[in-house]
This record gives sequence, C-alpha cells and structure tokens, in this order.
Amino acid sequence: MINANIVAAISAAIAVRAIVSLNSYSGQGKPPMYGDYEAQRHWQEITTNLEPKYWYRNTSENDLLYWGLDYPPLTAYHSYLLGIVAGKYDESFVELTKSRGVESDAHKTFMRLSVLLADVVIYLPALLVLCIVIVNQQNKKSMFVYLIAMILYPGQILIDNGHFQYNNISLGFFLLAIAAICKEKHYVGSFVYTLALNYKQMELYHAFPIFIYLLRTCFDQKSFSQKLKKFLIIATIVVSTFVVLWLPWLGSLDSILEVVGRLFPIGRGVFEDKVSNFWCVVNVVYKIKNKLENQQMAMLCLGVTAAFVLPINVHLFFNKRKETFLLSLVSTAMTFYLFSFQVHEKSILLVAAPALCLLNSYPLETLWFLEVTVFSMFPLFVKDGLEMPFFVLLFIYHICVKDIVLKEFNYRQFKNRVMTALFSTSVYSMFIIACVSLFAPAPARYPHIWSLLISVYSFVHFFLYFCFCIWQQFVNSFTKTKAA
Repeated sequence: MINANIVAAISAAIAVRAIVSLNSYSGQGKPPMYGDYEAQRHWQEITTNLEPKYWYRNTSENDLLYWGLDYPPLTAYHSYLLGIVAGKYDESFVELTKSRGVESDAHKTFMRLSVLLADVVIYLPALLVLCIVIVNQQNKKSMFVYLIAMILYPGQILIDNGHFQYNNISLGFFLLAIAAICKEKHYVGSFVYTLALNYKQMELYHAFPIFIYLLRTCFDQKSFSQKLKKFLIIATIVVSTFVVLWLPWLGSLDSILEVVGRLFPIGRGVFEDKVSNFWCVVNVVYKIKNKLENQQMAMLCLGVTAAFVLPINVHLFFNKRKETFLLSLVSTAMTFYLFSFQVHEKSILLVAAPALCLLNSYPLETLWFLEVTVFSMFPLFVKDGLEMPFFVLLFIYHICVKDIVLKEFNYRQFKNRVMTALFSTSVYSMFIIACVSLFAPAPARYPHIWSLLISVYSFVHFFLYFCFCIWQQFVNSFTKTKAA
C-alpha cells in the first residue's frame, strides 16, 4: 500500500515543515510575555521543577498570569518529557523562574525539532492511515492525490511549525480515532480519542458525533446483553484512561476544580482578537460583547450552539452511515467555532481536521473551505512575521488543488464555468485583500478595518460551507435512504 510516491510525498511534507520552521514564531523578541513559543517552553519549566499538584495552582513559583498551564494533563506530561530532554541538553532551558524568554539558537532548534518529531510520529502517519481508510483503497492514484491535499494543508503547518504549537498531537490522535471508528475498531477509536481530549480540551468540538456514533453501535448489537457489554467496555476504556491521566489530582475535589478552572476560563470572554465567527461579525454592528456580562454571553452561546448541535447529532443517531458521521463531525465542529464561547482564530483547525475526511466525497467544496481557513488566520500570521510562508504555501496549495486534485479527476463541478469562476474569484480576492492589508495602512478612525474585513469575508465562506454540510447530511441522506 505504501509505495515510493507516498514516501516521496511524506518526505516533501516534512521538508516543507522544516523550511517553515526556519521563520519567526509567536512572540519572538517581544518581552515581557513573548508568545505561544514561550508558553510551551514555560510549561516544560513548570512541569520539570514542580510536583504535579502544583502545575495548575497559582504559587510564588508558578505565576498563572505568566502563561499558566491551561491544557489537560496529557499536554502537561508531554511538556514534562520535553522538559526532561531539554534539561539534559542545557539546564538553562528549564531553570525555574530564570529561564523566562530563552531564545537561543540551540533552544529554537530543540523546540522546532520537537514539533517536527510530533509531525513524523503522530500527525503524518495519522493522515496516511485516514487516507487509506477513507479513500477507495483500490484506486492508488486517487489515494495519492488526496494524501497530498491532506499533508500539505497550510493551516496546520503555519500554526504548528510557524506560529508554534502542538496541534499535530491532538489532531493526530483525533484523526486516528476517526480512522479506527470507520474501520469498526470502536475500542481503539475510543481510547485514542480520549487521548486527544486529554491533550487539548478543544477536542470537545468533536465529542458529540463520536459519542453518538459509538452509542448507536452499542444499540445495533443483537441482544440486550451484547448492547450492555459493548457500552460498558467503551465506558471502561474512557473512564480508566481519564483516571490514569488525572491520577495526581484525584486526591481532592479542590485539586480537580483547580485543573477544570484552568481548562475552562469563562473570564476570557466570548472570542479573542478578530475571529471569523458569528459573534465577532455581529459585534461589528452591535457591540454585544459590551452589552452582556461574560456569564450571560456564555449562556447565550450555549443555547445557540445546542440549537444546532442537538438536531445534527440526533439525526446521526437515527442515520448511522459513515458519510453522515463524517458530515456531522464537520457540522458540529463548525457549530462550536461559529457560535460557542471562547473561540480563537486557531480553533478553525478543529473544523479543518474532520473536513479532510470529506475530500474524497466533496473535493471542490472542501478544498475551497480549507483555503479560506488559512486566509482567516492571516492577521495572526502577520503578527508572527509569517507573511511570506503564508503566501507561498497558500499559492502552492491552490495550484495543487486546481491542477492536481480537481483537473486530474475531471471533477464535474470544476467543469462548470460558474463554479470555476466563483472558486477563482473567491481565492484571488483573498490574495488581494491580504496584499492590500499589508501595504495600505488602515484609517486612523478604523484601525482594525482589515482584520474585520478578513473575519467577515471568511465568516461568509464558513457559514456557506456549514450550510452545505448540513444540507448534505439531512437532505441527501434522506434521499439516499428513501432510494434504498
């Protein structure tokens, strides 16, 4: 199954990530807080110097206002392992309180390689496995082409290897879980998804469809005893994994609440910066962020999110097809991105990841959406000094999309002149807006006009893709069921 072409493609993907790693990162040379790079380094410092019970607790040695750990225990353990290795190489990398702002060339190399290692060990293999499972295994040419579209997706590359994060770990576990579930390996899928959820709590974006699909597989067993047995096995896998990972904090309720309080900080507000979701767009014309308290806003977000999530997943329960499952993953994740509380622009990666699963079924719409997700994060890339990698990667990806994926397989909609014109106009408009925002200063009266334009432009595309996925799930599913 793995031939020379696939090895070459993965090698190219690794090379691209390595090249992007040579650029600047979040907070480079910007004291006193720096950015996400320093946050990841600081967590290594905290976890290697303090006992686990103090990792999430505000103390004189762990100032939570300075990049306090706010991800689940598996992230903390990962930071601990990296911190041990970093300390062996150079103790100054993780020296308690004295290592803040370390930016030596040696440290940059270590940190960048740690992300690249996660790509090689977890993320890229996960994409390969997913591609083998999702795409028709009999068509090796098709699988190779869609693998290229997956492994060269610029969003994940620019955020992890550029901006600096480890989304490749949580997303890699999530994609492996989807591949396992689609292959009827439900116990494996349950375990791997639990790992993803315990690495980043934002994996809750995908929790509903996975829970509903696995629950339905329990109901599909022949006898009541078999139904109960399968449910209990899955529940045991999930609960036992949580217990093992959370063990250092299970001694007291206060310790558990300390961790939970760090994972779900309501005080941060409904959204950060100019994210391309519903509330940010509404806030342009009606300052809802200033009109409502955080608790009120959180309840409003909960209500609107539930209004979309529940019908999508109830439908999945009664229509347990793999295509419906994949569509519901995208629709549910998009619902959380568009309407939930505390959304960051990077959260769009949580929608892009399951969207990769739809490349084989809806290549034009999905590739179009993926390109817009990259554009929606452009203000963040500008802040990090990643403008050049952004333009180069997105341009290359767009060329690959048009000339390799769509034209190679004579995709019917690509032959449609209207769709072709819309696709081209949309993409080239993104390039124009991005270029103009760089070289045309914003008016003094509207200093955020360009970032808002990018947010609104991206939101329109996201909402249309959201509607498209819901239409495919509900209408096409009904048509196929009726025809059957």
